[in-house]
Amino acid sequence: MSDVTRRMLSLLASLQTGRSFSGGELATRLGVSPRTLRRDVDRLREYGYPVETRPGPGGHYRLTAGAVMPPLMLEDDEAIAVLLGLAALASTGSAAEGSVDEAATRAFGKVEQYLPKRLRHRISRVRSSLDTSDVPAPSTSAGDLGALADAIAARQIVAFDYERKDGAVSSRRVEPYRQIHHLQRWFLLGWDLDRGDWRTFRTDRLSGLRLSTTRFEPRPSPPAVDYLVEGIGRDRHPVTFIVDGPPGPVAEAFRHDTVELSALDDGRTRVSMRLDSWEWPLATLALLDADFTVEAPEAFREGFRRFANRLQAAVAENP
Repeated sequence: MSDVTRRMLSLLASLQTGRSFSGGELATRLGVSPRTLRRDVDRLREYGYPVETRPGPGGHYRLTAGAVMPPLMLEDDEAIAVLLGLAALASTGSAAEGSVDEAATRAFGKVEQYLPKRLRHRISRVRSSLDTSDVPAPSTSAGDLGALADAIAARQIVAFDYERKDGAVSSRRVEPYRQIHHLQRWFLLGWDLDRGDWRTFRTDRLSGLRLSTTRFEPRPSPPAVDYLVEGIGRDRHPVTFIVDGPPGPVAEAFRHDTVELSALDDGRTRVSMRLDSWEWPLATLALLDADFTVEAPEAFREGFRRFANRLQAAVAENP
């Protein structure tokens, strides 16, 4: 953090106490000259903070009373990033009431009023110029994500009903550790007290979330994202494709999949993934428009062979 930013935050923290400060008192607190203090106050006003000044003997600086929420201290690029982040989040899910995507949609229309005046016109133009496509994803409760964050911070055990992929519902008691966002899904990593092991839970599949007053002592936890990805692929088969092309286009083609890419010396790319169905990567490989070879279990290779024969028969002149 730069010295100017640190000083501005210190000045703002002092003024937000609601007290009135003399110029000398603030300058001493910040370790600056009266002239630098005046420049810093002017900066706060440019950001939209209503700083009242009374000059002369007995003069003071203070924030004007009645401000519900002061403007956010954001640079131009930070403000645009906030807006684009809300737009991207709002494009996911089904906009169910109380969901993260629905909250992002509402915040998207309100954010400019919390920005400094100098940024509002730019943000308004960005907002009016932006369209996003919908990304199918399950809606997750913003309240649940917030409650889980509280439980993780306070080390509180949580209880909830959890619906598995097959539709069966069970009650769980969990020590929560981390929340994970992966491939448009929200997950919770926690220690399942009844099963005595680490588990990941799709947050959109839990209901009746309850925070216990019982606290837990933290235990060494696995890397959250690695554990999730490993768990997703635990029952799948390793498959490798050697693609005749550089990693850039290959990464773009497989952007919605969990893959490991390795650049080979001859300009080709090794794609390693875990699959439960040989059909899954066919559309991606077709769109990639590059030759490739397959290293996979024999059942998968046989599936590829049958499909290749079907394609060849479909375009034969005399089928």
